[in-house]
Amino acid sequence: MALLPSKGVVISVPTLVLSVLGVATLLFFLLSSPSAPCSCPTPTEPYSSIRSREPVSTSSGDVDWVKTQIEANGLHMQQNILRKGINPRTRQHQLQDLLQFKGISHYEGEEANNHTALPCPGELLVEEHHSNYGEPWAGGRDVFEFLAESAHLTPDSKVLEIGCGTLRVGLHFIRYLEPEHFHCLERDELSLMAALRYELPSQGLLYKRPLIVRGEDMDFSKFGSDTMYNLIYASAVFLHMPDKLVWIGLERLVGKLKPLEGRIFVSHNIKFCSRLGGEECTKRLNSLGLEYRGKHTHDSLLFNHYEIWFELRRFKA
Repeated sequence: MALLPSKGVVISVPTLVLSVLGVATLLFFLLSSPSAPCSCPTPTEPYSSIRSREPVSTSSGDVDWVKTQIEANGLHMQQNILRKGINPRTRQHQLQDLLQFKGISHYEGEEANNHTALPCPGELLVEEHHSNYGEPWAGGRDVFEFLAESAHLTPDSKVLEIGCGTLRVGLHFIRYLEPEHFHCLERDELSLMAALRYELPSQGLLYKRPLIVRGEDMDFSKFGSDTMYNLIYASAVFLHMPDKLVWIGLERLVGKLKPLEGRIFVSHNIKFCSRLGGEECTKRLNSLGLEYRGKHTHDSLLFNHYEIWFELRRFKA
């Protein structure tokens, strides 16, 4: 019998051969057996693609669901009076309390300015600007739903609002669109303060970086010469402008609207055009490369009200 020297350990050749054969057999079965499922990360669908499938408008099923919740909880509208833990206050009372008492817990002296990153005026904190419109603040959601669906917007679309005010409508577009994709031209300083110092921070939307520009006379030069919009809209803005200025604005905007797919929507009426007469109105629009696509109405979700909108399209590059 042959022996292998190994510092006192004796291994016979048959034993060594059998051991090698055993290891080889084990490796053969391991390598030829079905491989275990891979736990490697798989490519994920882009977040913007997922969000583009989220519903924009409230469905009848949504309405049925909330009605069921109200009924299931036995809820009925009650008078808003003083009751345990609830002390109803008007906005004026809220502002007076804020100025006088500064809130239940607050810092005094030098510390008063060291703990608030973006101090906001009391008038904005009590949302006085929500009453600046001729209809409830909730109507902004109605406008967003109608325009977003009518223009077939997706999160990567670009939108320009002429006269965004305090962002009653704009907030919904900013939340829906990708960062920096919502642009606005607004002339009123107090409205802009409410938008930038209260609405965007309080809604957690500062990271969306909307381009909000103070300006008037339909000057869009600060929005970039190569920016192309899927939607441009003006809600009750052209009503307060001279017809000549509206036409100047449209002439400047045509080149910023995507041909064919892009839309301009104007609310309430288009008297700046209809005052010219039907044929002359059409002729003037066509000379700019625009065509009238029709009049639309959209019902409010929460109150007895409907919006009237007029649609224009750029028909040539």
